[in-house]
Amino acid sequence: MKLPPDAIVSERKLREYLLTQRSEDDKSGFLALAGYDSTGWRQLETDLRQLMHDQDAQLIRVTPYGERYNVEGSLTGPNGRVLNVMTI
Repeated sequence: MKLPPDAIVSERKLREYLLTQRSEDDKSGFLALAGYDSTGWRQLETDLRQLMHDQDAQLIRVTPYGERYNVEGSLTGPNGRVLNVMTI
């Protein structure tokens, strides 16, 4: 199934979780390999939305806060490097 174009992609999750260096479960270093950083978080949002448009989503669980989906595919970062990712 495809996720709707207006699916929630939280700015806070992009800026404060995915693109901020953390001591545990860090994603920012991996994303930095393709040129993503906190100042260009909108590019990551755009690329994730394109991934959601191109790939099917799989329901992984229903929580009290809503449904969670997994989408797997590739992102081509601002520097042209391709990353294979799994998004939730």
